[in-house]
Amino acid sequence: MERSLHRYSGRRGGRLPARTALVPEWLLEIGLGLLLGVLFVAGWALLVAWKHYPPYILPAPEAVGQRFLALTRNGLLWRHTLVSVEEIAAGLVLGLSTAFLLGYFLARFAFWERLLFPYLVAAQAVPVIAIAPLILIWLGNGLLAKTVICALTLFFPVLVNSVVGLRSIDDTLRLLMRALGANRWQLFTKLEWPAALPILFGGLKIGVALSVIGAVVGEFMGANQGLGFLINLAARGTMDTAMLFVAIFMLVFIAVTLYGLVALLEKRALRWQPQQRRR
Repeated sequence: MERSLHRYSGRRGGRLPARTALVPEWLLEIGLGLLLGVLFVAGWALLVAWKHYPPYILPAPEAVGQRFLALTRNGLLWRHTLVSVEEIAAGLVLGLSTAFLLGYFLARFAFWERLLFPYLVAAQAVPVIAIAPLILIWLGNGLLAKTVICALTLFFPVLVNSVVGLRSIDDTLRLLMRALGANRWQLFTKLEWPAALPILFGGLKIGVALSVIGAVVGEFMGANQGLGFLINLAARGTMDTAMLFVAIFMLVFIAVTLYGLVALLEKRALRWQPQQRRR
C-alpha cells in the first residue's frame, strides 16, 4: 500500500486526479442562460395570449422582433444606440478616472477623508435626476452635460470601493516594502494596485451598470437622440410600446456587454489569485 502510494506520488506530485466534467462549465452556463431567456420569452408570449393585451399595453414578442428588424433596417436604432454608447463611454472615462484618483488620495490621507467624506455623502444623497436639469442649464444640451450626468451616477460607488480596496492592504506589507527600499511608485505598482484590484473590480462592475442609467437620465431630461430619447418618444409621443421594448432591450444588452467585458478583464488581471477566491 505504501509503495503504491509512493509510486502515485512520484507520478502525480501527490495530487489526486482531477474529475473530468462531461460538459465544460462555461458551456453549461451559456446553455442555462439561453434556457432562461427562452423561458422568459415563452412566458411573455403566453401572458399576452392569455390576457389578450393590446399592443400599446404589452406587445407580443414577435411584434417587438418585427419592430427591431424595422428599426435596424432603416438605421434608426443603430444611430441612437451609437449616441448612447458614446455618452456611456465618455461618462465612464470621466467618472472612473475621477473616482479612482480621489479614492487614492482619500485612502492615503485620513484627515482629508474625514473632512471631505460627509460632503461627498451629502452630494450622493441628492438624486442625480434632481440636479440633471441644472446640469443641462449650466452645460447645455450636448455631449458634455450627458457625460457629467453619467459620471455623477457612477462616481460615489466607485469612490467608496477604491477607498475600501486601498485601505484593506496590511500596513505590515507597506513597512516591508519601504524597508526593502521601494519608492512611492514601486509601492503603488507592486503592492497597492494589485492588492486593491479585487475590490476595485467590484466597484467597476457597479459603475458600468450605473453608467447606462446615467446616460438614460441625461437623455430623458433633454435630448433629440439616444436610446433614452427613443424610450421617451415611444412612451409619451407615439405610444409605440414595441419600440420602447426594443430600446430597453438594447440598453440591457449594452449593460450586460460592459459587465461581461469587466468580468473578462478581471479574470485576466487576477490570474495570480486562486480560482476559489475569484468566484
